[in-house]
Amino acid sequence: MDILAPKRFWRRVSLPLAVVILGYGGVVAKAFYLQVIRYNELSTLADQRRQRVEVREAKRGDILDVNRNVIATSFLVKTVCADPSLIGTQQMIVARTLAPLLGLSEQELCEKLTPQIRIRENNTIVTNRYVVLKRKVLVETWEQIRAAMSNLNFGVDLQKLSPRERSFYNALRTRAIFTDPIDDQTRFYVSSNLFSHVVGYMALQEKQFRGRPYLANVGAAGIELVFENELAGVPGWYVTETDVRGREIGGSRVQDLQPRDGLNVVLTLDSYVQHLVRTALSEAMARHSPVSASAIVVKPSTGEILAMVCLPDYDPNAPGESPPEARRNRLISDVYEPGSTFKVVVVGAALNEGIVGLDTVLFCENGRFEWAGRTLRDHEPYGDLSVKEIIGKSSNIGAAKIGLMLGPERLYRYVLAFGFGARTGIMLPGEVGGIVHPVSQWSKLSITRIPMGQEIAVTPLQMVMAMCAIANKGVLMQPKLVDRLEDRSGRVVVKYTPQPVRRVISEEAAALLVEALKSVVSKEGTASRAMLRGYSIAGKTGTAQKVREGVKGYVPGKYFSSFIGFLPAHNPQVCIGVFLDEPRNGYYGGQVAAPVFRQIAEKLVGYLNIPPDVSQEEETSSGFSSNDLPRD
Repeated sequence: MDILAPKRFWRRVSLPLAVVILGYGGVVAKAFYLQVIRYNELSTLADQRRQRVEVREAKRGDILDVNRNVIATSFLVKTVCADPSLIGTQQMIVARTLAPLLGLSEQELCEKLTPQIRIRENNTIVTNRYVVLKRKVLVETWEQIRAAMSNLNFGVDLQKLSPRERSFYNALRTRAIFTDPIDDQTRFYVSSNLFSHVVGYMALQEKQFRGRPYLANVGAAGIELVFENELAGVPGWYVTETDVRGREIGGSRVQDLQPRDGLNVVLTLDSYVQHLVRTALSEAMARHSPVSASAIVVKPSTGEILAMVCLPDYDPNAPGESPPEARRNRLISDVYEPGSTFKVVVVGAALNEGIVGLDTVLFCENGRFEWAGRTLRDHEPYGDLSVKEIIGKSSNIGAAKIGLMLGPERLYRYVLAFGFGARTGIMLPGEVGGIVHPVSQWSKLSITRIPMGQEIAVTPLQMVMAMCAIANKGVLMQPKLVDRLEDRSGRVVVKYTPQPVRRVISEEAAALLVEALKSVVSKEGTASRAMLRGYSIAGKTGTAQKVREGVKGYVPGKYFSSFIGFLPAHNPQVCIGVFLDEPRNGYYGGQVAAPVFRQIAEKLVGYLNIPPDVSQEEETSSGFSSNDLPRD
């Protein structure tokens, strides 16, 4: 017996056996890799190939005014696409057919419909199979495109063609031009520019749905941005089984979820009030050529905003056609030194602390007051003035002396209490809190400059809400811009109620301050041009020289002019703030802003049915006559 035979046998079989074992091991390893490690990935890919996901877009909620007039609404549109690989050499015929329907040139379409061939690293040739021809195509237009494609005549008789050629032309007509499975929406703003700085606008943003990226319209500014989740709703979808050619197999829907439409946002704004305010501001822009003009109308007792207008404005249907500065809501995003309107803070504080009364007399230094090595001047050389007259005649020196009587700590406390240095909480993006320096950063001069509205920066909205606090018997309210959220049937889902912030001054101090502010809107006051027959008006003018950016000091000849007033003075229904940045042909607040206030107020009292509170006899006894009403 050959004892070496077994060894030779194993030598002969070991190599093939090793190959077999390694081969089976490789198969097992590959199976493990595919079935375990890459299971989720490959399972998803397989589902994508045998299933088709169709998204049902939720209808975006509308934005309505307080009377449920539509401001913004949406309707579904299509994104029309093409598969150039199915078009062959028929680009020109297809382009000629689609160009008038899509509003594109034949040349532009022909270029998009031409396949773009590239070679991969493994030398395989690939071409593009998805090209967007146009977004936001109306459903009616898409139906016309489908009909045009199905009836397209390529000058051939399909019956005489080979099966392969017939298949090509059928695919070209039915599948070469298609729409993205995820419908888009287009937003339409009914009144164009009228509400632009409040409602905002939409912008495209890439999102993911079941692993697939798509472009969606989302809120980019204003109410559209703040209430994006509520307005957008929740999309639905359905999943169907498909055959090898991607065609839906009848009765094969495996998932079917209906979308949930977005909620409607009902604002406190009134379209009529918004329109009349914008009209008045447009005329002021033409008359005084300011950099900008803004106005706001508020109900003092609730904080509800009836109108909010900034000029220049923009069309939210085409926001990109306007410069960025036109899209800025200056009432909440711009700060300025308020000037004399801020005197209500120091006088209100002093009245509340019992330091002064309306009849308290202060010597106003005949128009020149030296403090901390600097001279403070009045626009007139006043001598003795009562506190009421200091407000009525807008004496800087009188306000400074009241500030000195209060002292830095108390003045600072009231500045914060009136809401300055913090955002108001309005439901709009981009609001700033202004600039209020702590007492530790004040100079010796600050105690005389802050009372007259210098060394502090506020937003127009902050200043209006502070005046509303005086009108509201000393209680500061949060501005209210949104009244409620509703579903499609009109059922209220969320109701927003007025929100008091804090009591700033006592009811008694507020009543005294109202008396002083009434003297501003009188023959002797700085806002005689705001007078309105039959109504008592309380308010304050402001004429602030503009600060140099990045440098100490002021810009000669450039002013921020304003007037804020409310009526009727003792039962205020509305507070109106008017602001002009760098007006020409006059710059005093009483000269350029007060007439705009009166123009708005005289139409508003009729629309809101605000009854007169001053009889003709009372006007006559106070020396008022028709000649006192300015003619602008």
